[in-house]
Amino acid sequence: MAILQILEFPNANLRKKAAPVTVFNERLSILIDNMLETMYEAKGIGLAATQVNVHKRLLVLDVSEERDIPQIFVNPTFEIIKSDLSEYDEGCLSVPGFYETVSRPEGIRVKAQNKAGENFELEADGILSTCIQHEIDHLNGKLFVDYLSALKRKRIREKLEKEQKQSA
Repeated sequence: MAILQILEFPNANLRKKAAPVTVFNERLSILIDNMLETMYEAKGIGLAATQVNVHKRLLVLDVSEERDIPQIFVNPTFEIIKSDLSEYDEGCLSVPGFYETVSRPEGIRVKAQNKAGENFELEADGILSTCIQHEIDHLNGKLFVDYLSALKRKRIREKLEKEQKQSA
């Protein structure tokens, strides 16, 4: 397995809309394994393929306490089943060091495929719902900073650009 490079805001590739996965093979399994390893190494709870510069509709996550229950969602979609909003301080591996409060629908029903291409459905609330919505946003070219004011987004962008220049 390999640790993949995680793109950081404001990288333009984070804004690309991901295409559906149509081939379920060993290459996809390797990508999934690498994404999980990358997510765990970076101490994240979710990672979308877009974040590792692969523009396919694929995300991995693990919101378990022990970080030992990985979940894989290929071609995920969701519908809102509880429209009450929940607020979480969200962070993002592509926006390192920043946490901001974001409001999202409390409950969702997710339809997706597993790594073998088999369809499944589940209902999610709490942190699982938030994480799935956050990662699906990535697949649609959207970041959690898009929920913030223009001023906050600008400050985050400037700080990350400065840090990226210093480390280059």
